[in-house]
Amino acid sequence: MKIKNKKVFGLLGVFVFVMLATNMVFAQEEDVEGSKDHPLISRFPGSSISYYDVKEFDEYVLPLGKLDKDGKLTKSQKLEGKVTQITYYAPEGRSILEVYRNYELAIKKAGFETLFSVTSKELGDWNEWAGVFANAIRRASSLDAYLGGEGRYLAAKLTRPEGDVYVALCMAVGWYSHAVVQLDVIEVKPMETGLVTVNAEALAKDIAKTGHVAVYGIYFDTGKADVKPESEPTLKEIAKLLQQSPKLQLFVVGHTDNVGTLNSNMELSKLRAEAVVKALGRYGIDAKRLHPVGVGPLSPVSSNKTEEGRAKNRRVELVEQ
Repeated sequence: MKIKNKKVFGLLGVFVFVMLATNMVFAQEEDVEGSKDHPLISRFPGSSISYYDVKEFDEYVLPLGKLDKDGKLTKSQKLEGKVTQITYYAPEGRSILEVYRNYELAIKKAGFETLFSVTSKELGDWNEWAGVFANAIRRASSLDAYLGGEGRYLAAKLTRPEGDVYVALCMAVGWYSHAVVQLDVIEVKPMETGLVTVNAEALAKDIAKTGHVAVYGIYFDTGKADVKPESEPTLKEIAKLLQQSPKLQLFVVGHTDNVGTLNSNMELSKLRAEAVVKALGRYGIDAKRLHPVGVGPLSPVSSNKTEEGRAKNRRVELVEQ
């Protein structure tokens, strides 16, 4: 997001600052209701929480690089798991460098490995990069918190047997008289399954009615094509469908959302369709009855602008031949 009209943007900044100034002092005195520090990373002493949100399972695009000439991240990683997002107002009189170094040290002491770190000076156009970050985290964020002045960003990873943890730490002074700290913690874990059941009878009914059926009970890790163990109940029902209808032949069609490049999504969707065919072989299903196809993001059933829409688009579809 490039700022093309600096004069208008400056006037907007003054307006936002005036609107925020009346309650800024109060915001620093107490945390928003229901908020708390993440158990892995505490706050800088004297800070207060101005925004707090936790989603038990969500998607997060972790920035890991600068922007290219088109204003897109040169490197990022798509994560899924528990996402905790906390915005802190650091106390006045403490420099952004002091606050950042304290967080950096705490993150390293906790065993995190630094994946990417950068300053506003190194990025060149901090406002544009910060705008991409604010949009990537998909929350009710005040963009002005990141614009203007000095800024710093750190991405790190903690490897754990129970699931990896990623941290995105972004801070800037913006139009405030204190540092604003955005701390996002992503705890990678599989989505809770068994919430939606699939049975052979329902699959057969939809195929007879429309010639195809979308299946959402087959799970993969982000960016990978290995069928996860929690997919077994759904695979058993698909196998049961094919066993009950020995003449039925299917196209197994892999679908993705539009996150990432078209070529990578096309390849990934094909590999996932092939993995499903291979998995069904464990139940005695002849692979000759199944034809794997990958269409990537080319056949969405919902808008990719929301996580809910992207989740619907990530699916395996059974199509009658």
